[in-house]
Amino acid sequence: MEIEIKKYLFDIQESINSIENYLGKKRDFNMYLADKMLRRAIEREFEIIGEALNRIDKLDSSINISGKRQIIGVRNRVIHGYDKIDDGIIWGIIVRYLPVLKNEIRNIFL
Repeated sequence: MEIEIKKYLFDIQESINSIENYLGKKRDFNMYLADKMLRRAIEREFEIIGEALNRIDKLDSSINISGKRQIIGVRNRVIHGYDKIDDGIIWGIIVRYLPVLKNEIRNIFL
C-alpha cells in the first residue's frame, strides 16, 4: 500500500477519534443540537474524512470501504451546501456509520 494512502487512512482514523472525543461518553443529540461549536467541529472532521476518502479512491479504487461514495457526498454537502445540512442526518451518520468506518479503517491497517 502506498505511503500516501496510509497517510489518508491515518487522517480518517484521527478524525473519527476526534469526533468521539468531542462527543465524549455521553452522546446526546440535544446536546449536539445546542452546541454550534461542536456541530461545526464535527462537520469539519467529516470534511476531512470525505476528502481523504476521495483522494484514496483516486489513488486506488480497489480499497473497499463501504459507503465510500456516500461519505464523499456528505463532505460535498457540508462544504457546498452548508445551508442545507440536516443535523439529524449528521447525527445518524455518527451513531450508525462512524463505528463501521472506524472498524473498516482499522482492518485495512492490519
